[in-house]
Amino acid sequence: MINLIVLIYVISLGISGKSQVLFALVFTTRYLDLFTVFISPYNTIMKVVFLAMSYATVYLIYMRFRNTFDSDNDTFRVEFLLVPVIGLSFLENYAFTPLEILWTFSIFLEAVAIMPQLFMITKTGEAESITTHYLFFLGLYRALYIANWVWRYNTEGFFDQIAVVSGVVQTIFYCDFFYLYVTRVLQGRGKMSLPIPI
Repeated sequence: MINLIVLIYVISLGISGKSQVLFALVFTTRYLDLFTVFISPYNTIMKVVFLAMSYATVYLIYMRFRNTFDSDNDTFRVEFLLVPVIGLSFLENYAFTPLEILWTFSIFLEAVAIMPQLFMITKTGEAESITTHYLFFLGLYRALYIANWVWRYNTEGFFDQIAVVSGVVQTIFYCDFFYLYVTRVLQGRGKMSLPIPI
């Protein structure tokens, strides 16, 4: 809930609606197993809450706060992400079934869903501190997955090649942002002036 409240505030301060739509698509295609597999009440509730919050964020950006949304700078062409991700999902998956292809699509898309946000920051040349904090923790969440995969490999022998490669790619996209975040935002410069090369 706190995450949603922070996002509501951040919406008017440079969040890419296109990235949020892509993240909603990521979790929609990933959680289609809600209709076919029951793991636990907790798992089901968390997936439903996560989906609801993703779509609530998209609604708030494009409907409720559309007057403060910076659509002039949110101009990344998402088809440049979607077409290759769709093709790759059909070529590289663990089983050629609809749910498995959609799960693979969600993993690949999550790796690049942040691109419209980074493009928007590059286009404007700066970002509010709260936006950069949001992006930093979003990237940190993904980077921590790498530590989780290392731990699981060492303790369980588990290795998911698709998830690991996609997570590493996503973390690489964040690396330049992480550097700028540490050197500029954490030194108390307020807005972060970029450019971030993409």
